[in-house]
Amino acid sequence: MTFATAKVLQIYQICKIYLKLFAYVDVFLYLCATNDANKEKMNMKLRVTPEYITSLKENEIFVFGSNLAGMHGGGAARMAHRLFGAEMGVGVGRTGQCYAIPTMQGGVETIRPYVDEFIEYAKQHPELLFRVTRIGCGIAGFTNEEIAPLFKAACEIENISLPNGWREIMIR
Repeated sequence: MTFATAKVLQIYQICKIYLKLFAYVDVFLYLCATNDANKEKMNMKLRVTPEYITSLKENEIFVFGSNLAGMHGGGAARMAHRLFGAEMGVGVGRTGQCYAIPTMQGGVETIRPYVDEFIEYAKQHPELLFRVTRIGCGIAGFTNEEIAPLFKAACEIENISLPNGWREIMIR
C-alpha cells in the first residue's frame, strides 16, 4: 500500500468517525429533552418518528408496512386500520390518515419501488407530515439495517420523519 493510499484510508476513517459523532450528538440532544413538549420539538428538528403513535394531528400521516391484499390484521397495519382509518383491501398508497407500503411480497428489493413511490408522493404533499414507522421490521421479518437504506432519499425531505436510528444506519 502506498503512502498516499494509506493517507486516503486514514482520512476516510476519520470522516466516518465524525459522521457517527454528529449522529450521536443528535441522539444525545433528543435524550436530554426533559419533557414531552421538548421531545416533540426535538423530534421535529431531527424528523424522528415516535416509537409509539396513538394519535395524529390533522396534517400527519401514519406510514406503515402492509401486504398487497390490504389485510391489516397485525402490527402497525392493525393500528393503522383501528386508529387511523386504513381501509381493508387497500395495500398500497393513501388510505384514511395513512400511507401503506407493501412489505410482505418478497425480498427487500421488492419493497424499493413502493418506497420510491411513497417518497415522490410525500414531495408532492409538503403540507403533510409523514410519520414512517419501522415498516417491514415486524411481521415481515426484515431488520432495520435492511430497510433503512431504502429511505435514504427521504432524509432530505422536510416532511418525512423516520424511525429513531435509521439515519445512523444510513451513514455507516
